[in-house]
Amino acid sequence: MMNQGLRLSVGASAAQRTWAVVVGVFVAAVGAAFVVLPVIAGGVLGRLSGPGDPFSSYEEARDVPPGMLPPALRDADGGASQAGLSPFIGLCGLPFVLLSIYLVLRVLRTAAWLEGSHARVRGAFRTRTVDLATARIDAAPLSYREAEDDVPGGRRTPAIIATDPADGRRVTVALHGMGLATLPPSELRALADAITTGRPVDGRDGDAHAVARQLRRLAEHPQLG
Repeated sequence: MMNQGLRLSVGASAAQRTWAVVVGVFVAAVGAAFVVLPVIAGGVLGRLSGPGDPFSSYEEARDVPPGMLPPALRDADGGASQAGLSPFIGLCGLPFVLLSIYLVLRVLRTAAWLEGSHARVRGAFRTRTVDLATARIDAAPLSYREAEDDVPGGRRTPAIIATDPADGRRVTVALHGMGLATLPPSELRALADAITTGRPVDGRDGDAHAVARQLRRLAEHPQLG
């Protein structure tokens, strides 16, 4: 009997999520500081050289990098570098902010469910669903080892790829969780059942049945995964 609403063990644990958030927030904060720094520096430069009440000597601005000082103060400091700090340099920190946000969302949101024969996979920003019973199933040899295998550790694949034949929508179902060599045997069998439900055994469906057989074999021998 098919499992209904079975959540697959592909997401992060609570400890992994906490660690990802801590690291992601730190990296995002560093990147944001790098973005904001030129803006703050621009305000300091405005006080140094613009209207208002500028500094009268380098002593009053000794904490400001020499390259950010007006020519008069740089000359007074012994000919420091004439190069200023471009505000656009702060944009270099923007990719770090965006990347950290993406990685945190991916760790927090990544999940997969098996609902009947339908696999629903959620990523950082979107969720896709494909009927495994009718989709084209692609996979490299799965993680198991037979007596005639010469490859140490057996043959491995990180996922199966299901493609909807109607619209080409593709879903990747991981065959391992974070910190797991493979999914639990019950989940591997459920995936195999979903793939073969109502599917013909010949023609183009032969590859899907071959993948299902390998999933069941891996479920029977998880220690070889």
